Amino acid sequence: MGNSAVKFKIMPESLDTDLESVKEEVKNTIKEMGGVFDSFEEQPIAFGLKALIVTLAYPESKEVDELGNAFNDVEGVSSCEMTDYRRAIG
Repeated sequence: MGNSAVKFKIMPESLDTDLESVKEEVKNTIKEMGGVFDSFEEQPIAFGLKALIVTLAYPESKEVDELGNAFNDVEGVSSCEMTDYRRAIG
């Protein structure tokens, strides 16, 4: 089996949430679950609140929903939603 290219939209709990701390925890979670981190993008939502868009590669043989559930357990994360899932070629 190959890898999938996956994007998640991660919403912080509040404006005061330390996004750098959330980023580090998300990177560690990806690595622990067998994925490969690619990038973060900060997406403005409203009134200064920013969502984190994380792009990663994840093995097709694993359940990507488990990764999303793990992101929800990160301190400072309010919610997590998978926004894109594609088969990666190469």
